[in-house]
Amino acid sequence: MHSDSAVKALAALAQQSRLAIFRLLVQAGLEGIHAGRIGETLGLAPATLSFHLKELANAGLIASRQEGRHVIYQAQYERMNELLGFLMEHCCEGDPKGCGAPSFECQPKEPARYGAPRDQK
Repeated sequence: MHSDSAVKALAALAQQSRLAIFRLLVQAGLEGIHAGRIGETLGLAPATLSFHLKELANAGLIASRQEGRHVIYQAQYERMNELLGFLMEHCCEGDPKGCGAPSFECQPKEPARYGAPRDQK
């Protein structure tokens, strides 16, 4: 990841609602969450939610797909891991274990409970 991409991603996350959206999508896993559920969960109006989703998508942190009449959003784990890797790249002279920094890469293993309502697909 280049520093300009990292700045764009960090700027997208540097707002409370967008950070909350991203964390919710990370928690949801690969299945993702439909836009209405995100808005309900976080108490965001549709226009506000749409603005924040667009900012996160432009930074490459989330993606969307259409399922019937629902738009499902999901975190882009590869991009998130690239950002984390960029931030930790030279930690403790290249040995993150030397300073107690966790080394991890997130890969969700099973679908979460958030998605398009099953009865409305």
